[in-house]
Amino acid sequence: MPAILIDDVTPGVRITHDVFTTQGNLLFPKGKTVMPKDIEILRAFLIEEINNGKTPKEEMKASPAESNTTNEIGAKVKALQKVLSFEKDYEKMITLLKNAFRNMTATEIPVLELRGQLEKLLQYTREYNVLTFYPKGMNKQDYWYHNAVLTSLTSYKISKWLGLPANEGMQVAFAGLFHDIGNAKIDLDILQKPSKLTSSEVEEIRRHTMYGYELLKNVKGISEGVRLAALQHHEKVDGSGYPLRLQADQIHIYAKIVGVADIFHAMTLSKTYSQAQSPYLVLEQIDTEAFGKLDPKIVTTFISKVTQFHNGTMVRLSNGLIGEIIFSDRSHPTRPLVSVDGNIYNLIEHRQLFIQEIIKRKETLQKN
Repeated sequence: MPAILIDDVTPGVRITHDVFTTQGNLLFPKGKTVMPKDIEILRAFLIEEINNGKTPKEEMKASPAESNTTNEIGAKVKALQKVLSFEKDYEKMITLLKNAFRNMTATEIPVLELRGQLEKLLQYTREYNVLTFYPKGMNKQDYWYHNAVLTSLTSYKISKWLGLPANEGMQVAFAGLFHDIGNAKIDLDILQKPSKLTSSEVEEIRRHTMYGYELLKNVKGISEGVRLAALQHHEKVDGSGYPLRLQADQIHIYAKIVGVADIFHAMTLSKTYSQAQSPYLVLEQIDTEAFGKLDPKIVTTFISKVTQFHNGTMVRLSNGLIGEIIFSDRSHPTRPLVSVDGNIYNLIEHRQLFIQEIIKRKETLQKN
């Protein structure tokens, strides 16, 4: 197909070749139909020409539009049903975990019952979007249970992204679910204290890692990696963590994975003593801490994967403006281009701005 100058591009043109930025990032894939706002984006990236093909109107002659519309509606209904089923099973998991933690003893944890419900949840990996999912009607007093379930789901996804053997998936999920189980032995008044903790209270909180390992030590149905994740998830690769000040390869891979997932959810969920932070801003903080603190491969993989496929996400910026993510640069995944009433904000250039809140997605599913 012939190339046409950007000044001659009109809405409805079908792009026949991938369009890249000058840095080599994919801007638009081949096959995309150009919309009015896309022309603004092409100009913003100084794209001079594109290769064009048939318009949608021309292609309608060769394809039954009504049939396509029916199939599309059916697919959306099924997707919505799966999302609702995921949310229902998620709430069941929270209730089950809450009862288990409240009634457990040092020798009896209902691993089989928890595993059954966890297996149901893990079937919804497509419906669970790490960056945009937030529990409906979450009670701040239930933070620990939500953190456990979300850390479990996220750790499971990270293990898949890292290419860990499939037969380790459930154990990684268990590692996330039980990582803070030691908190069951901490005074609730300390756990939910809204004011600053005393030095002795901080020390008691830190003991949850050792309490957790002791609670899991004789539990059947879980691996040693799950127990070590409870003990080591606050260790840092430079030896500055706790409780044993381990370094790098001394820390179990499950603990490293859970450590990243736990930090993300701990900062993006509301608690009795702190408010939820912007997930995009948290990702930037995690990325900063990766140098010398967290496993860089896990952090890079995590940030790269969770920021994919988010064009179309509606967000509120830190200045209060509401806009739509229209392009994400793979080199700066937390700093996308956001369109606000026709004006494009490049958050790479506007460093004082950041995404404060994710409002909704135009699409139901994140395909990853």
